[in-house]
Amino acid sequence: MDRRRAAWAALAALALLAFVAAVWEGGRLGRAAAIAELRRSASNAMALHLSALRSELEKQRALPAVLAQDAELLALLRGRAGPGAAEPINRRLEELSHAARAAVIYALDANGRTLAASNWREPTSFVGQNYAFRRYFQEAMARGAFEQFALGTVSGRPGYYLSGRAEDAAGPAGIVVVKLEFDAIEADWRTGGDRTYATDAQGVVVVTDRPEWRFRTARALAPERRQQVREEFQVAASDLEPLPFRPPEAADGALVETDASAATPGGPALHLMQPVPTTDWSLHTLTPLRPVVDRAERQAQAIAGLGTLAAAFAAGFGLLVRQRRLERARRQEEARAELETQVALRTRELTDAKSRLEAEMEERQRAETAARTLGDQLVQANKLATLGQLAASVAHEVNQPLAAIRAYADNGAVMLDRDRAPDARENLVKIGGLTTRIARITSELKAFGRKASGAIGPVSAQAAIEGSLMLLNHRLLAQGVAVDADLPAEDVLVRGELVRVEQVIVNLLQNALDATRDVAAPHVAIRLRAANGHASLVVSDNGPGIDPSTMANLFTAFATTKPEGLGLGLAICRDIVRDFGGDIVAASDASGATFTVTLPLDRGSDA
Repeated sequence: MDRRRAAWAALAALALLAFVAAVWEGGRLGRAAAIAELRRSASNAMALHLSALRSELEKQRALPAVLAQDAELLALLRGRAGPGAAEPINRRLEELSHAARAAVIYALDANGRTLAASNWREPTSFVGQNYAFRRYFQEAMARGAFEQFALGTVSGRPGYYLSGRAEDAAGPAGIVVVKLEFDAIEADWRTGGDRTYATDAQGVVVVTDRPEWRFRTARALAPERRQQVREEFQVAASDLEPLPFRPPEAADGALVETDASAATPGGPALHLMQPVPTTDWSLHTLTPLRPVVDRAERQAQAIAGLGTLAAAFAAGFGLLVRQRRLERARRQEEARAELETQVALRTRELTDAKSRLEAEMEERQRAETAARTLGDQLVQANKLATLGQLAASVAHEVNQPLAAIRAYADNGAVMLDRDRAPDARENLVKIGGLTTRIARITSELKAFGRKASGAIGPVSAQAAIEGSLMLLNHRLLAQGVAVDADLPAEDVLVRGELVRVEQVIVNLLQNALDATRDVAAPHVAIRLRAANGHASLVVSDNGPGIDPSTMANLFTAFATTKPEGLGLGLAICRDIVRDFGGDIVAASDASGATFTVTLPLDRGSDA
């Protein structure tokens, strides 16, 4: 009896130790796995936030430099404009600020006095105000351009100031300032479960989804530096307090302890940080660990605890069977064998259940990995689909001259055998012309297929149109599409990159060919005009037009009406055109669809 009790006591002690160890280790592993998954999710969200913030900055950065070259604005800043000249400029700045989604655009003369502003109608108009004391005025007049985040002296609203010097042959005439406010981005950040904020080079929060965090600091500032930051941002000393979590200056991927507030439940959070390209800013996210990590930890503990209890139950059951078997070895041989069979069956069931659970977890991880990479694959597939279609079309274009070359070569051999050297020479000349044609076609396909360099410079719009028509020539002939190309006699040079400009035109022409596929007399018109510093390229067709329900999402990624389409073509075209400082719009009626691409003319081109 004592031996039986000692065995049960030992088993109970081992089971208890195993249960405690399994629950602790299971919770640790579950927490680590949950944090790793949370880190991946937070990194994806960080990439989206970073892309949106960088896009908002980049699309406005060239605006001051462009406006600084405006002749009417320079005349106003020089004092050479006549009476009433400021009002048209005010209206133009007002329209431009609405189009560019800038908070305000204004121009200051060399003395810092505001002569024109997009908010000229508002009670808080900047017109007449003197901002010579502002740093963005002083630095831009001295260096040519400057960027600064600060509070507005009139509106009291924070914003990012982009300033550029306006000058002519006589020297600096003043500056042009574009103020950006990040209300839309901050509102978008607030929709997520993370806390998102951006800091400048000094660690001061400038953009955030928590307004109460603005101008708080991610690290302690020295007294003299604190005074400099106060003067630069024009904020009170109480604003420059540390952020409400510990430590505020956490490394990328570190865990911090946040304080509870009306907007934040408090507790541990995952801190991620990435630099914002082309600025001295850093973007941060705080992802709360609760309740996701706590729930995963409890689930892992429950699984580990249940597994340990099952193993302890099996061990106890085995011990009981063994003791009974020893006592009844001679009398219950058959019962013992049956009992052992049941134990083995139960063990196999538990093993099978564990294997199925592990297989399900692996399958889920593979599905999540596939979902994350699907977006990148779709973008690449769109590019390859376009190049594949063009390659097939060019292959047909090359087959005809190749067949002709073979015929001329065979005839030339016969003529040489018959001593008809002049006729053979004529065949060789024709062969040379056909090889030149093949070289032009393959050269155009190779140029279209190479990766864009990213360098922006003067591009001949006519050359881009002619190259695109050459690539699609076979498809135009196969569908019997009549092309009406209305191009100026003089070359129109636009700011862009030939490969990407051709990509936009090819995409628009392919859409037009798709739209006219079932039209009795298909027709595509191309019109190019240059005026007011911009080139306008219009591509229209006589297809059925665009459905009104589709028009709203026409330039949205992955929105398509084609069964074989990815919905990326027009979205990519819009991004390319906007990178060049232009835009693309669509219109549709009963006579067909029309796409208008506007690109800035290269400096020196005729307007």
